[in-house]
Amino acid sequence: MSRDVIVVGAGVIGCAIAYELARRGKAVELIDPRPPGNGATQASAGILAPYLDAHESSPLLRLTARSLELYDDFIGHVQGDSGRAIEYRRTGTLDVAVDTHELLRLKETAAVATARGMKADLLDAAAARAEEPNLSDDVVGALLVPDHGYVAAGDLTRALVEAARRRGAKLIGPIAVRRIGSSRSQLFVETDRGMRRARTIVLAAGCWSGTIDVDGNSTRVPVRPVRGQLLQLAWDGPALRRVTWGGRCYLVPWEDGTVLVGATVEEAGFDERATVAGVRDLLEAACDFVPRSWAAGFRGARVGLRPGTPDALPVLGPSQQQPRLFFATGHYRNGVLLTPITARLTADAIVDERVDPLLESVAPARFGL
Repeated sequence: MSRDVIVVGAGVIGCAIAYELARRGKAVELIDPRPPGNGATQASAGILAPYLDAHESSPLLRLTARSLELYDDFIGHVQGDSGRAIEYRRTGTLDVAVDTHELLRLKETAAVATARGMKADLLDAAAARAEEPNLSDDVVGALLVPDHGYVAAGDLTRALVEAARRRGAKLIGPIAVRRIGSSRSQLFVETDRGMRRARTIVLAAGCWSGTIDVDGNSTRVPVRPVRGQLLQLAWDGPALRRVTWGGRCYLVPWEDGTVLVGATVEEAGFDERATVAGVRDLLEAACDFVPRSWAAGFRGARVGLRPGTPDALPVLGPSQQQPRLFFATGHYRNGVLLTPITARLTADAIVDERVDPLLESVAPARFGL
């Protein structure tokens, strides 16, 4: 069977790439040892907020801001092609400060956002509580960014899989990839169920990308697992109006009346357990700036392993050793936000052989790949 592209990894990034390539007419296989979205994606709150803690000089801001601009059309295409509804809301974010140091940070963030044409309103304590009555009395100010929002990562991933399938892509699994190599005009993946060949391979396996040998590379992809624990609460009383962000956690109100609280950042290797310490710390942080959290019911905890890199930037683009091998990994805490831009730029490079200048700062070559 002829395959144009094999995408290794069925998180939200891999699923989006498979969909975009299939939408452009490529014969695609998507392979993973787990069901789609069962890695880092399952513990993602899906926050779409490039201008929280934004730094103008960071190449990450250029990528995330561009990706946010694509989101409306992206969701429209995926819903149309999949026939599935996706919970997607652009109700804004409210980033709160409880002291003057945090308020100064918000002022700097507001300056970056407004300089790039994004509306960002710096609020005093009274205005912050008017925007969100659930806030504690400790809040001294807040930054409201109306164009921010969130998407339900699980909804999005399931819709991407269905949209890709309807466009002809095939989900193959469970299959674990051990090695990527080349022979003649094709690349291959060596799996626990034999060899699979294609003209092009995309490595999008998140923190597991670093466990896969790539022929011709003396080092593996430098991604490591960073554990994130996320809580789901059954909210009681007046609902939060939008994504609300504090110094130690964030709260995301869903349409079903639940609230997500996230997320820890833990160097715990490949340990995917929820811990008492993680749950306690998140609950205490949430209750500190939104006291009504104490009255919420506890629905459970989720755990995901985010792919971190040494410079906290993703690894995107073609390999310098093997031009038909593409990397799309290392998105760390921005995987869902970066999904549309990653899918588009990867497909542009593969289908049109056009590498966008945006990829220069995140190219695999910086790690010798």
